[in-house]
Amino acid sequence: MKAAVGLSGGVDSALSAALLQEQDYQITGVFLECFNEPGCRTDQDRKDALAVALKLKIPFRVLNFKKEYRQKVLDIFYREYQAGRTPNPDIACNREIKFGLFLDWALKNKFDYIATGHYAQLGYGSATRNFRRAHSCLNGGPSDASLCAPKFALPAPIHLLQSVDKIKDQTYFLALLKQDQLQHVLFPIGHLTKQQVRLEAKKRGLAVWNKKDSSGICFIGHDIKFKDFLQKKIKSHVGMVVDLAGKVIGKHDGAEFYTIGQRWHRPYFVIQKDIKRNRLIVGKKPELAKKEFEVEGWNWINLLQGSTLKCRIRHQGGLITCRIQGKKVILSRPEYGIAAGQAAVIYCRSECLGGGIIKI
Repeated sequence: MKAAVGLSGGVDSALSAALLQEQDYQITGVFLECFNEPGCRTDQDRKDALAVALKLKIPFRVLNFKKEYRQKVLDIFYREYQAGRTPNPDIACNREIKFGLFLDWALKNKFDYIATGHYAQLGYGSATRNFRRAHSCLNGGPSDASLCAPKFALPAPIHLLQSVDKIKDQTYFLALLKQDQLQHVLFPIGHLTKQQVRLEAKKRGLAVWNKKDSSGICFIGHDIKFKDFLQKKIKSHVGMVVDLAGKVIGKHDGAEFYTIGQRWHRPYFVIQKDIKRNRLIVGKKPELAKKEFEVEGWNWINLLQGSTLKCRIRHQGGLITCRIQGKKVILSRPEYGIAAGQAAVIYCRSECLGGGIIKI
């Protein structure tokens, strides 16, 4: 079997490549160059990815997706903020770039799979692609992580399952993928915790074993403030801050720069944004609570009838029992800071069933 492994320059993708190599996959390391501007660490990440490929003695490729990334992710990100919504560019990047253009390239070049370092698992029924030794590994079995790596593919339908490490779990960002994409994907480290990943990478002499995790939105980088990044396309323009009764209580420098649920000044939070009038409507925290909202464009990886469903509206947000009636999601308890443009992701036990974009 041939697998193109997306090497990001971090420890997760590095160990993913090593585990697949130990399972006799023919692998090629691929670095996706999507964004490279001041404040971004793309150049260092590419060097680190190349170092991993040299250590493993595997072929290495760089794919330049900067133009496509700008069109399919970055331009949409700006348009959504200009419209007053709160988009998740990591979800768009996964759907359009990593499991879109990268997967298309891999299949065109005769690879059977692409593999990434996402914290997620794939399964069929009650099994996972790690199932050869999965139950042993998950219960403190063999310390050799290579015994737990994917061995062979499973038939459709594929189930997207949470990783063992619930803190690092990334299924929220994968909820808009489709069956035909997941059929050609491997997640080699989903059965490991982050601590185990670093330990196994260190054992194999991978220099990135203790590299600091990336954080925040994928393309902004560590040296750029979020507001400064938005101001490249959205200029400051003074507007009024009003309470729920319409009384003016302050000013702001652009409604687009604020998100629903963001604190304005104690004790106020942003409740609504009036983009046309450039107004922020603020209130106290209880006034943020919502139990119902609408979703547009449901994407179902799998759909279980008659099961208890739970909804998550942000990465690492709480899982709230819910009911779905067409486009409407009805939560069992109120949630705070629900904003148009966010993803609502639906789970049943440890399985991610799919999701859609909140409309409100």
